[in-house]
Amino acid sequence: MLNTLWFGFFIIASLSGLYHWLFLHDPEIFSRLVLSLFDMAKLSVDLMILLFGTLTLWLGFLRIAEQAGLIERLARLLAPLFRRLMPEVPEGHPALGLITLNFAANALGLDNAATPIGLRAMRELQTLNPTPETATNAQILFLVLNSSSLTLLPVTIFMYRAQQGAADPTLVFLPILLATTASSLTGLLTVAFMQKLKLHDPVVLAWLGGLILALGSFMALLGTLSATAISSLSSLLGNLTLFGVIIFFLAAGFHKKVPVYESFIEGAKQGFEISKDLLPYLVAMLCAVGVLRASGALDALLDVIRWGTHAAGLDARFIDALPTALVKPFSGSAARAMLIETMQHFGVDSFPALLAATVQGSTETTFYVLAVYFGAVGVQRARHTVGCALAADLAGVLASIAVCYWFFG
Repeated sequence: MLNTLWFGFFIIASLSGLYHWLFLHDPEIFSRLVLSLFDMAKLSVDLMILLFGTLTLWLGFLRIAEQAGLIERLARLLAPLFRRLMPEVPEGHPALGLITLNFAANALGLDNAATPIGLRAMRELQTLNPTPETATNAQILFLVLNSSSLTLLPVTIFMYRAQQGAADPTLVFLPILLATTASSLTGLLTVAFMQKLKLHDPVVLAWLGGLILALGSFMALLGTLSATAISSLSSLLGNLTLFGVIIFFLAAGFHKKVPVYESFIEGAKQGFEISKDLLPYLVAMLCAVGVLRASGALDALLDVIRWGTHAAGLDARFIDALPTALVKPFSGSAARAMLIETMQHFGVDSFPALLAATVQGSTETTFYVLAVYFGAVGVQRARHTVGCALAADLAGVLASIAVCYWFFG
């Protein structure tokens, strides 16, 4: 899928370049295409400088949290809920602990820890599968929730905004939080409908009711504020939450007699190793997106959508953020490249860039996640997994658009 998508970007850019040269008599088109390659390669290196520091810093603090047992505690807190959402998994089965650990790691932004834990959880669920080639209900629910992008601290989004010169990188904290909640709830409810899950169980009702009540109360509070006040609140809560989590990790580690400095260095080394391996992927995708934009093909597609939006009498500012939304289900790196390119093209604090950042933080690479997790255990029949996961993605995109119009006007 990723090979086809990347190759397709260059083919579309080539065809668009030929059209501009032969029919629009634009001989400079190919010089712009070549220049975009060099510009995007340079941008990739600039991004890596910040990426080295950010990943090193964050993984250092997360290592302290792991050794302090915070992720395991969160897993124990979530375990009663997942026992009821996956009734076919026996109580005490190893899969339940791994699933809760996976979601705990995802919520804290521990992507590199979440994936191997998630694969182990999928293998444990496969041991309960009577038809190994067909996904079970538990596997489907696990994957749909995993692909709904439930992340409480979108640190990488803040990092990209900081690199592009945002005055306040955490400005999108609340929009992402609201949009990712919408996508995760949609994923859960669609799977519950397909599998006829008993959501009226007291434990499930307590979790869902508490979440909906808290979200409703919070949105009611936001409804009393002006757009400027909402933006200021998002900035305050984003910075306060991020710094508060760091202090909490350090305090918990110190209380548990974790050697916090040595643990930080251990995690930071891992962040450095991960960062240096990302440069080839950044160069590949940013260059592909760069030539697509320089060829005029991307703008042509957006112009068609914009025409239809104007014809329907709707505001069309959201359209410039759609490239990120359109490629996100297929490729995280392509969506990341689209996000960065949107920031570069329109400005980091422009409406399209803010919306693209919100979409990036509230949706997931659905087809990649399904391919990796199902491929790891040999599942070939996904049943209703794809439909439910794409419904969650769509909810995340629509919620992002609505929330960004609300927050940023």
